Amino acid sequence: MIDLAKLQEHRELFGFFAGQLAYPDKQTFSQILESGDEVLPPSIMEPVMKYREELLQLSMDEIEERYVGTFDFEKTSTLYMTFSKYEDSKERGQMLTTLKTIYEMFGLEMADRELPDYLPLMLEFLYAADWLDHPRGEVGMHTVITVLEDGTYQLMKSLEKHKSPYYHLIKALRETFKLCLLQQEVIAHESD
Repeated sequence: MIDLAKLQEHRELFGFFAGQLAYPDKQTFSQILESGDEVLPPSIMEPVMKYREELLQLSMDEIEERYVGTFDFEKTSTLYMTFSKYEDSKERGQMLTTLKTIYEMFGLEMADRELPDYLPLMLEFLYAADWLDHPRGEVGMHTVITVLEDGTYQLMKSLEKHKSPYYHLIKALRETFKLCLLQQEVIAHESD
C-alpha cells in the first residue's frame, strides 16, 4: 500500500520524471544539468546520475533521435503504461476510462489528444493534482500507482535490454515508488 504522506513528500521528483520523459527540448536538457543532487534520496541519486552522464554525452539532436527511436518506434518500450499488459483489448479501454475518471475526480482536465496512461501525464498528475486530503485519495492513488508499477516494470526491462539511458531514469522512478510504501511494521500492526 502507498503512504499518501510519503507520496506527497516526493511530489517534486514526479515533476522531474515527467519532464524528463516528455519529448526532449532544451529546457529538459537544462534540467538534466541543473537537477540538484542534494534533494535526491541516495537510492534515487545513483540511477539519475547514470542517466545524466549518458545523456550529457549526446547532442540535443541525438537525444531527440534516441527518444523517438526508443519510445515511438519500439513497441516494447512504449510510454503507454497499460499497453504491454492489455495491448488494444477491451480491458485496456476500461482501465483508460478508470484513469480518466480518477484524474477528473482530483481536478485534472485531460486534453483529448493524449491517453490517460501516458507516463509523463501520469507523473504530472502525481506532481500537480490535489489528492492528499481527498476523501477518495487512497483508492484513486492506489489505482494510479498500480498501473505505474506494472507499466514501468515492463518498460524498465525493455530499456535495460536495449541499453537505453532511460533505463536508469525508470529505475530511479521505481525507487521513488518504493520510498512511498507503508512500512511493513505499520501494515502488520494494522492487520492485528
